[in-house]
Amino acid sequence: MMRKLIVSNITSLDGYYEGPDKNVMALFDYRFEAYPTDESFDAYNAERLRAADTLLLGRTSYDGFKSFWPSVADDPDARPIEREISRLNNAIDKAVVSDSLTPEDTEPWRNTRIISRGDAHEQIAELKRQPGKDILVFGSRTLWNDLLAYGLVDELHLMISPVVLSTGTPTFATQPGGSLRLTGTRTWEGSGIVLVRYEASRK
Repeated sequence: MMRKLIVSNITSLDGYYEGPDKNVMALFDYRFEAYPTDESFDAYNAERLRAADTLLLGRTSYDGFKSFWPSVADDPDARPIEREISRLNNAIDKAVVSDSLTPEDTEPWRNTRIISRGDAHEQIAELKRQPGKDILVFGSRTLWNDLLAYGLVDELHLMISPVVLSTGTPTFATQPGGSLRLTGTRTWEGSGIVLVRYEASRK
């Protein structure tokens, strides 16, 4: 049985992956006013990380994660859920699709496999054939849109933020390579987020 490749991303109510000037934090503006104690986004990310043993990222998301998460586990001021996500991110095997990343660039995340862009489809398909838990994609819009069009994404988990951006980077860069079948929804008490889970079928 093949491993699942699951894409888990947050998106605005009107379908944007990030706001103007590539500002992803615009998706979280709801926390400051309507839902200041909402931890549903972090809680679901931790849930997905626990069910995975490989984190697959594009170069931009990898660099952003690596610059933020490694030290959070030991930060006494961080929330417990953030410290757990940091520990999970540090421990999990990582694969990054990039033609420019070098092994030296992965410090302190030495458990990173670098996949060239030209080999990505073949190597990710091979990863899926190997035994193990889920392969998880956070962020990495360019990468997962390509994998979705190519038929390598099994499930798409979109957390819809109660924010309307009206401009920015659209979540979808291209049409999926097949149809999307709704398999579940979820809400959290005290949260404005709605999770929608889709199974991606191939043409």
